[in-house]
Amino acid sequence: MTGKLLDKYKKSQAARFYRQMKLVREFELRAIEERRNGLIPGFIHSCVGQEATAIGACEALTREDVITSTHRGHGHLLGKGGDPKYMMAELTARSAGYCLGRGGSLHISDFSIGILGANGIVGGGFPAAAGAALAFTMRKEARVSLSFFGDGAINQGTFHETANMAGLWKLPVIFFCENNLYGEGTPQHKQAPIRDLAIRAESYGFPGLIVDGTDVIAVYEAVLDARERALAGEGPTLVEAKTYRYRGHYEGDPMVYRDPAELEEWRKRDAIDTFRQRLLQEKVLTDTEIKDIDDEIQTVLDEAVEFSAGAPKPVAAEALQGVYADTHNNKVF
Repeated sequence: MTGKLLDKYKKSQAARFYRQMKLVREFELRAIEERRNGLIPGFIHSCVGQEATAIGACEALTREDVITSTHRGHGHLLGKGGDPKYMMAELTARSAGYCLGRGGSLHISDFSIGILGANGIVGGGFPAAAGAALAFTMRKEARVSLSFFGDGAINQGTFHETANMAGLWKLPVIFFCENNLYGEGTPQHKQAPIRDLAIRAESYGFPGLIVDGTDVIAVYEAVLDARERALAGEGPTLVEAKTYRYRGHYEGDPMVYRDPAELEEWRKRDAIDTFRQRLLQEKVLTDTEIKDIDDEIQTVLDEAVEFSAGAPKPVAAEALQGVYADTHNNKVF
C-alpha cells in the first residue's frame, strides 16, 4: 500500500490490524507452550508467520459473512471474532470449549459469528462455503462466504468442482489461498506445474488476484474488493496470498525439507514487525501504546489458560449428545 495509513484508515482501525495479528501470533506461541506443558493433547498446526492473511481477510468481512477454515485455522477463527478463552478450552479438550472439547484444534466452529468450521480434511471447506453462498443467493441476503485453504488444497478435486459451480452460478464466495509454498513437506513446484495458482480462476470465469501475504493492508483491500464484487452479483474471486509458515507442518515436524536460509529471508518481511515499524514511523501509535496492546494480549491469554485449566473435562455419559444418527444400530437421536 502506498501513502500514509491515516490517509485512508482511522487510528483505531490501524491499531486493530496490529492488535489482531499480534493476538494470533501470541495465541499460537502460547498454545505451543501449553502443549509442551501437557495441558493441550494432540497435534497443533501453527500459523505463525501467516497472521496477515488471516486478519487481513477477516477484517474485510462482516459478522454476518461466513468462513470455512483449515487444519491451520486458529488465526482465521480469532480473526472472525473467536474468543481466545473458548478456543483454548477447545484445544485443551475441555467441555467449556466451543465444541464441548470434542472438536479440538482441527474442528472448531461457532455459527453465531460465521465460523462454519475448521476442517481436518484438505479441501473439505470448499463445498460448504459454496453451499452457504448459494443459500445467501436464494434468500437474497447481502452476505458472502470465504473459504480459506492452502496451496496443497487447490489441487484437490473439491476445489475444481466447487469453483466450476460457483463460477457458473456466480455465487458470492471468495476462494482465499494461503500459499505458504509447502503442502506438508512438499514444495509447491513439486505439486503444481504453475507458479501462480491464481491463474486457475480464469478457467472458471472469475478473476484471480495475487497479493503479498505479509502485508495486512494489501490482503484487506483485496478481500474488500472481492466482497464488493460478490455482493454486486459478479460472482467469485480467487485471492492468492503469498505467505510463509515459520514452523513445521505440525509441532514436532523436523522441517528437513526446507533450507533454513529461506526461513530467515521470510522472517525479514515479518508481517507484525513491519507493520509495527510502520505504525511507529508514521506516528500512528507510540511505543507506549503498542506496549499497552501487547500487555493486554498477554493478560487475555493468561486468563484463557487459567479458564481452560480449571474447566471440566467431557464425561463419557455425554458422548452421544449432538450425534444425530447411528446407522449401525438403526437409531436416530
